[in-house]
This record gives sequence, C-alpha cells and structure tokens, in this order.
Amino acid sequence: MKKIIIALAFGVVALSSTAATSMKFTVNGMVCSFCAQGIEKSLSKMVATKEVFVDLKKKTVVVEAKDGQLLDAKAISAQIVDAGYDVVKFETVLKSIAEIKAELKNRK
Repeated sequence: MKKIIIALAFGVVALSSTAATSMKFTVNGMVCSFCAQGIEKSLSKMVATKEVFVDLKKKTVVVEAKDGQLLDAKAISAQIVDAGYDVVKFETVLKSIAEIKAELKNRK
C-alpha cells in the first residue's frame, strides 16, 4: 500500500511540474501602456521566460516559462518591484498565456 501511495505522490508531483507553465502576479501601480511595456520588456529578458502578458484592467502580469524551464517567483517579483510596482500576490497557473488570452476574449 505504501508503494502505491508513494507512486501516486510522485505522479502528482511530476504532473504538476510539467503542467505548471505560467505564474500570475497581481500588481498595483500599473496605469498605462508604458507601464505594461516596461514590465514586458524587463521580464522577457529573463532566461526562463517564454512570454509575458500584462492586463492593466485586472492589474495582472502573467509569465509563461520556456519548455523545460522553471520560473523563479522571487526573481520575477524583484524585477517588478525594481520597476516601481507593488506585487500583491502571485500564484502558479496551469495554463499557457494563449489559453488565458482565449478565456479573456470569450468572457467579453
């Protein structure tokens, strides 16, 4: 029984690490397209970053990882703070930026 539980635990960890492709940050202080461009440019330079999406209305920044790369939430938060904004919270998202954009488009 222990072997089954251990195998299931490893399976869940492996699944979550491959499916967790993005990190979503709630950011205060972004008010214009120049804010969004600055954050996108800064975060796009990070090694693990595949794509960055900024939604000013929802005060959200989403960073998608390159295949096989892991995102560093502390490093991303530090970049955002260094740019002059406040990170309120962050979470791992099991979706790509393309999926997130499609959901937002369908909600309108």
